[in-house]
Amino acid sequence: MCALAVTGVAVLAGCGSDDPDTGTNGVGKLPADKIQAKTRTAADTAPAVRLAGTVDTGGRTYQLDMRLKSDGGTGSVTSQGATFQLLRVGQQLYLKADSDFWNHAGDAAGGDGTAGKLDGKYVKVPQGDPVYKKFSGFTDKSVLLDGLLTLHGTLATDGHHDQSGTPTIRITGDKGSGGTLDVSLDGTPYPLRLVRAGGAGTLSFSDWGKDFTVTEPAKGETVDYGKQLPTS
Repeated sequence: MCALAVTGVAVLAGCGSDDPDTGTNGVGKLPADKIQAKTRTAADTAPAVRLAGTVDTGGRTYQLDMRLKSDGGTGSVTSQGATFQLLRVGQQLYLKADSDFWNHAGDAAGGDGTAGKLDGKYVKVPQGDPVYKKFSGFTDKSVLLDGLLTLHGTLATDGHHDQSGTPTIRITGDKGSGGTLDVSLDGTPYPLRLVRAGGAGTLSFSDWGKDFTVTEPAKGETVDYGKQLPTS
């Protein structure tokens, strides 16, 4: 520490510029491609994660709040004003929604009173059903992160930032048009916030490594609708 005497008063003066990477995990000093590689490795090897935010895909915007792990996932999805729950245990996917959701899912679900029977139940989704292909990815940690944690174009760093009190380093693709990703400078370099290319959604990531349990719902709460669900 240095001191500078001014009119008889000792005034502290900096002995060089502050280093924003002091006390961090050090990834902020790396080039953008190295940061991306490290954060992808951290994400891939973490046993669990929670993600929340919006994803635009297939012409729709989905609001997600999901907890994911290698053998399953659970959480809520909102799209076009309707909210439903997804649960995947191993390869078995369940969809839980209210009667309004099923009333709007298609004539087959609502025309004969079926919607009322499905209200609040965990409906088994057959793997061959289009709904399985459409929504199972939202419960698959590997598939979802592989699709999301990709920046497009030339990578660069874009300064030090803060996400909910955690210091981060931001990397960008094509100066932000290809997406931005904030990476934790505290401990393991997990991704903490993603802005997708082309304004296709914004997501926050938390609870990295915090395990949770996914279990089959009780038989009384489960409905096996058949080989194919109504289009939703």
